[in-house]
Amino acid sequence: MTRWLDQFFQLSQQKTTIRREVVAGLTTFFTMAYIVAVNPAILKSAGIPLEASVTATILTAIFGTLLMGLYANRPFAIAPYMGENAFIAFTVVGVLGYSWQSALGAVLLAGIVFILLTVFRLRKWMVDAIPLTLRYSYAVGIGLFLTFIGLNETGIVALGFPGAPVRPGHLTSAGVLLSIFGFLLMTVLSIRRFPAAILTGVLATALLCFVTGVAPAPAGWMSRPPSLSPIFLKFDLHRIFTWGFFPVVLTIFVIAFVDTMGTLIGVSARAGFLDKDGNLPQIERPMLADALATTFAALIGTTTSGAFIESATGVEAGGRTISASARVHVSRLPWRMGPPAPDRHRVGCLAPGRRNDCRDRWV
Repeated sequence: MTRWLDQFFQLSQQKTTIRREVVAGLTTFFTMAYIVAVNPAILKSAGIPLEASVTATILTAIFGTLLMGLYANRPFAIAPYMGENAFIAFTVVGVLGYSWQSALGAVLLAGIVFILLTVFRLRKWMVDAIPLTLRYSYAVGIGLFLTFIGLNETGIVALGFPGAPVRPGHLTSAGVLLSIFGFLLMTVLSIRRFPAAILTGVLATALLCFVTGVAPAPAGWMSRPPSLSPIFLKFDLHRIFTWGFFPVVLTIFVIAFVDTMGTLIGVSARAGFLDKDGNLPQIERPMLADALATTFAALIGTTTSGAFIESATGVEAGGRTISASARVHVSRLPWRMGPPAPDRHRVGCLAPGRRNDCRDRWV
């Protein structure tokens, strides 16, 4: 069995082991599982039913991540993007007044366009046309964005007053102290090159949250998923053929393109997948998995999906192959809500910025 797994997953070729891939997959899962709760909560503001949205989020992550592993053989996990969900809920629906069904139609169109651009290799040409320093910088920007979300959600910083965007949180509260403890624990373990540093920090912090009462322990670990029927195939394509709706489609397309490119290049730089010119070999494969996941997401009722920057945590834990992605896929099946993870993994997403040449005019 071990020999078969090694040949099938090309473990020896990637200089990794089954144990390391299992730890990497679990690490990625725990650091991005927040999306299962956050994405439906944001989309609820647009009128999308919460329970069905949870199911759609999980199914999209399973479909995309498994496809990424089996087809692209890369340790990149896929799920609905942060940022795009807020744009659709608060701008497209909340400000512009379009229905969430029309917004899903725009996501579906963007996914189909991505598939065509990938198949005809135009998407790779677009990536190659962007200076390498900018490609690295996109990954850094995504990392900073998620770092701020994590610091805000854990209470280390809070939204500020007029003239000051942020202010210190209640740094003596139990929740903040536990978050800081988790951050320091993961940092120390990472410095000491402990192979499951991030996973250990997340689990230890979660356990302490349950013991101290900072976060309630889950009432159950498994349950029957809510029905998809309220949102399944509910997209509306009538609006996408109007000029007034064109900026919405274009914005979704641009955001998703930049997110995917930044994540693939940034995580690949961390994993050592890039060639001497800074390009990812066979980048069309993960891009096609990303495009198919976005199309699938619109069909079952959720927003733009793609490779998650949190995949860098699995790479940091040693994940290099399909099996790390498969572990994320399997882990999502019995998922239940838990406490937020600390932010060590998001800070790690800033590492690609070290590759930039500060003398480059694009920096």
